[in-house]
Amino acid sequence: MNLKKVNFYQKKAQDFNFLTRLYQLYTIFVLLKPFIEFPFYNIKIESEFEPEKDKNYILAPNHISYLDVFFVNMAYGRKLAYIAKQELFKTQTWAQRYVAKNIYRLGAFALNREKVGLSTIKTVKEVFKAKYDLCIFPQGGIRKNRTIENINGGFIYFAKTNKVDIIPMGLTGFEEYNWKPFKKKDVTIKIGKPISWELDEKEILKQWCEQVSALTNYTNNQKFD
Repeated sequence: MNLKKVNFYQKKAQDFNFLTRLYQLYTIFVLLKPFIEFPFYNIKIESEFEPEKDKNYILAPNHISYLDVFFVNMAYGRKLAYIAKQELFKTQTWAQRYVAKNIYRLGAFALNREKVGLSTIKTVKEVFKAKYDLCIFPQGGIRKNRTIENINGGFIYFAKTNKVDIIPMGLTGFEEYNWKPFKKKDVTIKIGKPISWELDEKEILKQWCEQVSALTNYTNNQKFD
């Protein structure tokens, strides 16, 4: 893959295909489970979510580690595309090129958090056209302070413009990494109840914060004025 020629902001429906899902499953069952989960973590998954087969959703977890994308995929169990901050696709070093290439293969595309471009808006529509769900981290970046606050409302915009409900998800236990083999650390992933896209924007934000706070036992300091 020649990264210099890749438009990380835009994908078509055909880009979210069998190979994308196969790579996600490979990451989960060949890399994640035997080499990260098995030696280092006890993963507990709880869900109040019963998806409708022919319905699309936006999955909206809190964000506490670089492992979140992989474990979110494992816990959710449905085909997912991801919105990722554009900084992850910078390619100055070998490590950055490796990360960019692999998150792109996982179904990620870039977002300019300062100004959402038309290409990103179009790509979101292509995600749902391909029968994939969309994962967005409303916190905008990794936060380990166990507090729900300063939430970016972009996920609400995408839910309303595409008429899809939002699924809150709460992650706890990844706040500090564990690299002591076979001294496993407990991690909990909880999937909440759908929030209707038809609600008022403030009400959607309020319900997301309340659910994630309850799922994680984090303090909810989000302001709604």
